[in-house]
Amino acid sequence: MFSLPEIQIEKPSARPLNPCFSSGPCAKRPGWSLAALSSALVGRSHRSAEGRARLNEVITRSRDILGMPADWRLGIVPASDTGAVEMVLWSLLGTRPVDVLAFESFSATWANDIIAQLQLPDARVLRAGYGEVPDLAEVDWSRDVVLTWNGTTSGACFADGDAIPADREGLVICDATSAAFAMDLPWDRLDVVTWSWQKVLGGEAAHGMLALSPRAVERLVSQPAPRPLPKIFRLTDRKGLIEGIFRGDTINTPSMLCVEDALDGLRWAEQVGGLTGLIARSRANLAVVAQWVADSDWAAFLAASPRHRSSTAICLRIVAPWFTALDHETQTKAAREIVALLAAEEVAMDVGSYRDAPPGLRLWGGATVESSDLAAVLPWLDWAHARVRATYI
Repeated sequence: MFSLPEIQIEKPSARPLNPCFSSGPCAKRPGWSLAALSSALVGRSHRSAEGRARLNEVITRSRDILGMPADWRLGIVPASDTGAVEMVLWSLLGTRPVDVLAFESFSATWANDIIAQLQLPDARVLRAGYGEVPDLAEVDWSRDVVLTWNGTTSGACFADGDAIPADREGLVICDATSAAFAMDLPWDRLDVVTWSWQKVLGGEAAHGMLALSPRAVERLVSQPAPRPLPKIFRLTDRKGLIEGIFRGDTINTPSMLCVEDALDGLRWAEQVGGLTGLIARSRANLAVVAQWVADSDWAAFLAASPRHRSSTAICLRIVAPWFTALDHETQTKAAREIVALLAAEEVAMDVGSYRDAPPGLRLWGGATVESSDLAAVLPWLDWAHARVRATYI
């Protein structure tokens, strides 16, 4: 390998108006400014009447936009999507055998929690590689099932829930953190759904959302967790389900600045057409990248199947011969050099692949990202790739 500093590669002329393509926290909605937080209840208790009203408004607007069934509960919980998932794993699992689907970093984390931490005796892990999803036909739906709807670190997602039986015996626990508000979720085929504010609507981090079906509530109430639970995980008490959690009476203290920001994102979502409009915006973003990939001689989707290709976490692999000939460590180094060039030019921030994923690039395509910004950044990817390639050939 040697450097060729004398090679000059012309930079693209256009730049994205918003260079934020991080997969979390994600780009703020178009037109956002700090003025959106001017009415936040800073310095006020979240347990005041006004504080509870704002928290309940987040719940109400969220369920309305998502089209959540009326008999589901929705609450705000600590520690982002991770906290929401951990709450339900520790609270619900253990009374039935479990199948857990692992096909990227976070779903692998849930599998590790179930096997190594909870040490459930009858748990199966159904695996698939990065860019793929496990075959739902292999799942035993008499068992509880834990799955991630959209692989944030792999760019692969489930296309629909048709394979999930409506009359299943076990509960289906769905981590939907990078799917909620950008993909249709089959509520009638799921029992628990979790997500966070920091993804599709561009909210701030550290707050999670937990949605429970009547079947999940019945399990919580009738079959208490077969293990001690810390306060932060408890959804029931001696009286049954702690209903206040699902009305805005949070377990611990939320940030009222973040609450105001979440409300701003939800109001914007309503203005762009609700769930239908949000899905259309995300799919348009994927279409822009797909056209570019079709014409590229060096980049490809990590998720090979269009049917299972995420419109939010758009993960790219580098397929140019100069790159594939490198060992894994050097591939990682070269991919990071591309990312560093883009950041130095301030045209694309935080677009490296996740640390456990194959070396490459990851562009967030959620609803708050403008298609015009994606169209503007793609020539810069070509430029950065060409610059780095010149130092390796």
